[in-house]
Amino acid sequence: MTSSKVPALRARIERFPIAGSFTISRGAKTEAVTVVAEVSQNGLTGRGECVPYPRYGETPEATLAAVQAMQAAVAGGITRQALQAAMPPGAARNALDCALIDLEAKAAGVRAWSLLDRPIPGERTTAYTISLGTPEAMAAATAKAAHRPLLKIKLGGDGDDARIAAVRKAAPESELIVDANESWTEANLEHNLAACDAVGVTLVEQPLPAGKDDALARIRRPLVVCADESVHDRSSLAPLRERYDAVNIKLDKTGGLTEALAMADAAQSLGFEIMIGCMVATSLSMAPAMLVTPQARFVDLDGPLLLARDRDHGLRYDDSLVYPPSPSLWG
Repeated sequence: MTSSKVPALRARIERFPIAGSFTISRGAKTEAVTVVAEVSQNGLTGRGECVPYPRYGETPEATLAAVQAMQAAVAGGITRQALQAAMPPGAARNALDCALIDLEAKAAGVRAWSLLDRPIPGERTTAYTISLGTPEAMAAATAKAAHRPLLKIKLGGDGDDARIAAVRKAAPESELIVDANESWTEANLEHNLAACDAVGVTLVEQPLPAGKDDALARIRRPLVVCADESVHDRSSLAPLRERYDAVNIKLDKTGGLTEALAMADAAQSLGFEIMIGCMVATSLSMAPAMLVTPQARFVDLDGPLLLARDRDHGLRYDDSLVYPPSPSLWG
């Protein structure tokens, strides 16, 4: 920590082991690799965390370099409003945006939601993710989580009808949402949607690849279809109105909480339902996202639950209930 009147920026890569492994249609990983930004001024430090995503061409090293490249701008007193134009949407801007909000809230002696004139977030039920696997493996994992009210099921294309049927049998009472991570095709789209509808799935996330999802506008959608990889910030919302019913807002895509809140307002005005989502990361990534939960129909902030260990002062989780952050964590 520094007592300098000039804002100082530090950033680093951190790694947190995942409990077991986390598998989606694009592959598996055993650790969460995050980039943390810290902005210090007058004895106070604001923090933000992001997760670089290879799907968007991001790497931890390049993201760290992008944050560090903002040292002169931070020292010059860049505001988070000016930051929106100074950096493109993405993980690097997210870490810095959230660090600036945290510092600004600390300096003002108020919580972040008061600073941003947003409702006080309350406890919410978060989805709990079941990784992609064989129907038998997914059923076994689901059985252990069947007491949770909301489960998010990772699917992968061929054989998804058997997977979702096995999961439903293992968790007859849970609300189910599924995430195909762009793995379906026009050929199996309607079949897989029908299979999900048959077992009472509430929502299907990103069934087709981004940019190749026109078929969603040409079929009858029997349940809510949510955009993830197809939506990033406000500029990507309007073209999706005929294809999607909901959008997944993630701070690593929007480039921070500032844009995420503006995007939530815009999405609601366009008639989209909102999911607030996350990458596999620590509570420092989840904490700012809690400010979007008052506008969200679906909350998917289970990242820390998938880790072998969280950072100190992490969010409070009571089974599937997640609570707003303490000031010792963020905001």
